[in-house]
Amino acid sequence: MTITGQDTDAVRALRGLEDDRSSVRLRAALAVGTTPDPRFVDKLVERCAIEPEFFVRDMLTWALVRHPVSMTLPVLLREVRSEHAQARSQALHTLSKIGDPRGWPAITRTLLSDADDEVARSAWRAAAVLVPEGGESALAAVLATQLGRGGRQTQLSLSRALVALGEVTVPALRAAATAPDPLMRAHALATRQLLREPDAGFECAIEEAKRVVALGGRGQEGG
Repeated sequence: MTITGQDTDAVRALRGLEDDRSSVRLRAALAVGTTPDPRFVDKLVERCAIEPEFFVRDMLTWALVRHPVSMTLPVLLREVRSEHAQARSQALHTLSKIGDPRGWPAITRTLLSDADDEVARSAWRAAAVLVPEGGESALAAVLATQLGRGGRQTQLSLSRALVALGEVTVPALRAAATAPDPLMRAHALATRQLLREPDAGFECAIEEAKRVVALGGRGQEGG
């Protein structure tokens, strides 16, 4: 990256992104996004991979979204293949915010089942946004294989992604509701309930689903 001596604001912003103080990093990301410059893209993506503070990462994503897609997309598509989990997660998150359909091929089954929960959650959200018309059923079938994994937040993220796909998820949820794994059955039932009643709370839905499973229910309801 070449910066002339006159680019003092650019130099200040780039240095700010590496400051020890999170408040300074936040202001620097805001400045970069306010005045987009293609020269910032690589640095923004690089910083996303290591930034420890959520609110700063969110501002970095906003700054990237403010740049031309032609500049950000190639870098992000490369980043989703990184060996570092945070790099993959943030790249996927940014792709979901950009919403460009050219990002869809990067959402592989490997990412959708990534061992790192944060990466998987980002992949689920990105997939629900970027899936092409006609691909929803196939995506739902893949997402359904992840039902029952992780803690509450991970399960809620997966349920939201499935619900976002709409009624096409019903066959996959019905199949998962008869699976041998009780955690998968409960999660499938809770997600089906959220699909019927989007305003229903996930906590209530999952607890009710657990009771049904504990009583021997297999979720073979119609609809």
